[in-house]
Amino acid sequence: MKKDFLSINDWSPQELKKILDLSVRMKFHPEKYKNSLRGKSVALIFEKQSLRTHVTFDVGVHQLGGHSVYLTQSDINLGKRESVYDVSKNLERWMSAVVVRTYSHQLCVDMARYMKIPVINALTDFEHPCQAVGDFLTVMEHIARKRNSIDSLKNKKFAFVGDGNNVCHSLMLMATKLGMGFSVATPRGYEPKMDVVQLAREAAARTGAKLEIVNDPKTAVSNADVVYTDVWVSMGQENEKGKRLNEFQGYQVNGELLKLASKSAIFMHCLPAHRGEEVTDDVIDSKQSVVWDESENRLHSQKAIIYTLLGGQ
Repeated sequence: MKKDFLSINDWSPQELKKILDLSVRMKFHPEKYKNSLRGKSVALIFEKQSLRTHVTFDVGVHQLGGHSVYLTQSDINLGKRESVYDVSKNLERWMSAVVVRTYSHQLCVDMARYMKIPVINALTDFEHPCQAVGDFLTVMEHIARKRNSIDSLKNKKFAFVGDGNNVCHSLMLMATKLGMGFSVATPRGYEPKMDVVQLAREAAARTGAKLEIVNDPKTAVSNADVVYTDVWVSMGQENEKGKRLNEFQGYQVNGELLKLASKSAIFMHCLPAHRGEEVTDDVIDSKQSVVWDESENRLHSQKAIIYTLLGGQ
């Protein structure tokens, strides 16, 4: 039975741990996997522009010995020029897997339902699971008591400051499934969706992780081992920019806020960053910042996801 990667919640803690372990092996021994996708093709459907996601998936498929085909909305006009169902049924005849970066999470779900080949969510308005896997590879490398040990993340604290958005959803699910404490600080009205919070609470109950949703960034960041933020205005929200910039005042990750975290805390951001808005230069360019490691690790973790879904040996 084929498996997809649409949400962090699709995979068990054990499966996520295996993906992270494989990511580490692929990062340090890429030569062992260079022909694992020989003869296989992966479609990259991108309705939304991207630097990191596009490049890392494209390069990753090629490093595994496969072939990628990049398709933008102008190429296929998905759901308009041709129905999502018809596009899906065509692609499954040519491709081994499909990576989808789109505005609508339902579109990603529908494509997975229509196709007999694996579908990977490369970002929707609901989740960004590939980002979360790469981020936790980075967290393991920097704050685990034993380098690259997932279990040692227990009793550590992950603080997310800003908009309770798609990235927040995936990180929250990932942290609680792996037993890591997670604290979210958002302005009122911008909290993560309650159905995701409920899933995270259920995961936390099983793993012993502490989950808190607050409105005070100082509470979230206090003694945190990881401090994470994202843009306040994402693609598709440009008409809300003035309102959002006003309501997110006080949620900027700056030097003063970062001082409340653990002395060994790391700063993370999924990028692109709006410097001077959600984060200041002195934080994102500091020694505590690991944003470039995050960016690199997207490559290794996404290779592990593709390899696993396509039955790599």
